[in-house]
Amino acid sequence: MKTTKKSMLMLLVLIFTMSLVLAACGGNNQSASNNTGNNSSNSGSSNNGSGNTNASDNGGSAAEDLEFVELAFTYPGTKQKDHDVIMAEINSYLKEKINANIDIQPIEWGQWDQKVNLMIASREPMDIYFTAAWSNYSVNVSKGAFLELDDLLANSEAGQSIVHSLDPAFIEGSKINGKNYGIPTNKELASSGGVVYRSDIAEELGLDFSNVKTIHDLGPVLEQVKQAKPEMIPLFALPGDFVNAHFLANWDFLGDNNIPGVIRKDGTETTIKPRFEYPAYMENLKTAREYFLAGYINEDATTTTLSSQDALKNGNVFMTVQPLKPGKDAELAAATGLTGKLQQLELTQRTIATTETAGSMLAISSTSENPERALMFINLLHTDKYLNNLLNFGIEDEHYSRSGEVISATEKQGDYAPGAAWMFGSQFLNYVWDTEDPQKWEKFREFNDAGHPSPALGFTFNSEPVKTEVAAVVNIRQEYDDALETGSVDPEEIVPQYIEKMKAAGLDKIVEEKQRQFDEFLANK
Repeated sequence: MKTTKKSMLMLLVLIFTMSLVLAACGGNNQSASNNTGNNSSNSGSSNNGSGNTNASDNGGSAAEDLEFVELAFTYPGTKQKDHDVIMAEINSYLKEKINANIDIQPIEWGQWDQKVNLMIASREPMDIYFTAAWSNYSVNVSKGAFLELDDLLANSEAGQSIVHSLDPAFIEGSKINGKNYGIPTNKELASSGGVVYRSDIAEELGLDFSNVKTIHDLGPVLEQVKQAKPEMIPLFALPGDFVNAHFLANWDFLGDNNIPGVIRKDGTETTIKPRFEYPAYMENLKTAREYFLAGYINEDATTTTLSSQDALKNGNVFMTVQPLKPGKDAELAAATGLTGKLQQLELTQRTIATTETAGSMLAISSTSENPERALMFINLLHTDKYLNNLLNFGIEDEHYSRSGEVISATEKQGDYAPGAAWMFGSQFLNYVWDTEDPQKWEKFREFNDAGHPSPALGFTFNSEPVKTEVAAVVNIRQEYDDALETGSVDPEEIVPQYIEKMKAAGLDKIVEEKQRQFDEFLANK
């Protein structure tokens, strides 16, 4: 961005911010623009995407009064061709805002868990980690990897800005033992599971999805694709994100998807059991095995390092399993160069669980030397429209063109398309692609309202009392889950071995402790 353009932008935003402050003093707490978006229960908040440039953005201090620091941030994703170009623009902006630079380090999806485990174990310097209920959140908290954030959130303007921008369900639902260790992304609260498929190929082949109600009904469709398009992978699978993923099987792991002991998100039962005690668990594994043996699933399902997004981008994949929300197909299409060629199919009931409130968060590392400044950066992702869209979509008039809140792809859009808007700050600050529904954020509100609350909504298991057993069973899950859940091995043969090892490692003790904590939560609810 040219200096003159940036100065004008800063002046206009400052004027706009002052108008918001005056409006707030007059008792008007409503967001200044419908386009800033928020969940319906947030509509009274005054920090919902206004693009503030006042002192609260940087914790109450002018940038020139802050000592210059360098931050580091890592998240799962593919490094984009224009990553360095965007980093230079981000750091130019951060120098003015909070007198800091940040080194953003994406790690390929297939390597994420292993690399982060090593970074945490070796106490590698890091300021901000992406984390989630499905990505060892509770396990890493028990290891002391993340800072407890309550004091920072309560006693800094940056922290209060974040808290006021979020639906209280996010803050409450992501706590562990009453404490916050991660700052949730402001996005959809509800969840459903299903598939995203190539609608252009489905139309070409005349595929009929009318009888597809569950993952078990996809066989005839996948067989047609396999016969007509032998060069394509009918159904792309990857470790940890297939038939027994929480969003498709509707498991509620009660805070961390890596720790065994679940209830059903779509039910009312409050007795915690291992997954294998539910008939659906083996049914899902048998379907995965059937599809794998039929050649519908990629042979490298247990070892691939590709994300489903990158697999679609390669052009040789017909269908992927996905957590769904309004417009997920259009988001993926924009990120993969398949505009107008993707469609989503919902296969589960919509639910709301702690898995969603803690489904995408940024945590401050306990190795961070500058946690206050890290929080300032996270606050900007929640409140600063320019920075949020720069990180997500690149540079205006280079990677996209814009008309109001609607953006269109340029020929360079593919050079920066991380497709990770759901990870960073507030999605309600995001521009909407011209290929998306212009009512996207209204649809998000409707989606949230239709969600069935899990009986465990708001509960997060504290694994500290059984951390030794948790470490053991997590290692066993890593040994077995990927092969079982992608259909690469026979579940009839392997599951009994799996259960035996899990029980020997302390599975029953973990489930018992989970149940004790959950019963206490329900009694005090």
